[in-house]
Amino acid sequence: MKALFIICCLLFHCRVWAGSVIVGPREKIKKLSEALQRANSKDTILVQPGIYFESGLHVTKPVVILGISYPVIDGQNRNEILVIESNDVTVEGLCVRNGGYSSYNDIAAIRLVNVARVKIRKNRVENTFFGIYSQHGTDCLIEGNQLRSNAADELNSANGIHCWKSDRMIISNNTVTGHRDGIYFEFVTNSLVTGNQSFRNVRYGLHFMFSNDDSYVNNEFSDNGAGVAVMYSHHVTMLNNRFLDNWGDAAYGLLLKEIADGNIMGNLFQRNSIAVFMEGTNRIKIEKNRFLRNGWALKIQANCDGNTITSNNFSGNSFDVATNGTLVLNHFEGNYWDKYEGYDLNHDGKGDVPYRPMSVYALIVERNPTSLMLFRSFMVNLLDRSEKIVPGLTPEALKDDAPLMKPLLLK
Repeated sequence: MKALFIICCLLFHCRVWAGSVIVGPREKIKKLSEALQRANSKDTILVQPGIYFESGLHVTKPVVILGISYPVIDGQNRNEILVIESNDVTVEGLCVRNGGYSSYNDIAAIRLVNVARVKIRKNRVENTFFGIYSQHGTDCLIEGNQLRSNAADELNSANGIHCWKSDRMIISNNTVTGHRDGIYFEFVTNSLVTGNQSFRNVRYGLHFMFSNDDSYVNNEFSDNGAGVAVMYSHHVTMLNNRFLDNWGDAAYGLLLKEIADGNIMGNLFQRNSIAVFMEGTNRIKIEKNRFLRNGWALKIQANCDGNTITSNNFSGNSFDVATNGTLVLNHFEGNYWDKYEGYDLNHDGKGDVPYRPMSVYALIVERNPTSLMLFRSFMVNLLDRSEKIVPGLTPEALKDDAPLMKPLLLK
């Protein structure tokens, strides 16, 4: 029995350590750069605790780089720290910090270049220009990382997770703060952004440009310059996200510009200057969302067409809807409006008279912002009530013909 036990231990030891390269201050290999040269394909590089002052590390073969207790790879504010140029690489458990800065090059702490099936998991990326940068990545996973920097303005900062011309990416359960944009997509297709927290970034928590057939689900965007911007894209699904506390002169929970054929469903918009701003936005379904205590719940420009706003809750907003034109080409139906004062004689749960969510005062503020100083005055209240009785200034077609008497039970 004793001999069998010894044999089993030896076999287990060989299984764990075969094909491994160990890096550490007390090991034979003391630098990660040397380990990358010595490692064979499919080896695991075990990085022991310590501080490694290295940058310009190129990963050119499929290996696993596994940090133990978050060893620090310190770039000393020089160039890029880790550049991955091979498929099937995994980087996990490192603290990568102090990357370089450039006003004309996109310097990143971790860069993926023309690769597939790369996994960047559970790392800490601190005090960098770009954090994790995917350039022509395919089927890659960026998951469970913490990215923190100290951006003060847009000009001298860059993005936390940046994907460019990539496909089938998964950006999952990351925490991103202190960057220009928390997460940035440009020419990215068929990808998923899920479970991330993006907060206190200078510009946007999430920024889409020319990126189609993507989804972002169950994320939280809070206290950013603006929550999310989706621009020049189509077939984007926005599901079960939280847009919180994005305040400022030009702050939005969600900015939509020149997009089409998407879905905005099950989201929470709370305490934003403007919850949703729509410009050149067509055929978007806005359904089962909660708009709570925002300045404006919806600002829909006159060049928006074919959007449907149904089964949403509007509560505690200063203004529910605003627009800058008289022609309304969007459809409202079956929403709950806390300002609705109609009646329901047949008890079907829907108001018997339409609700006009745009007040005449909102129209005045849209054309003359300085009039906002009169908000909540007796004169404004009287003006709005008169307009609801005899509409004359607000768009005739901007109405909900079946407003709900009670809020929907939405999560």
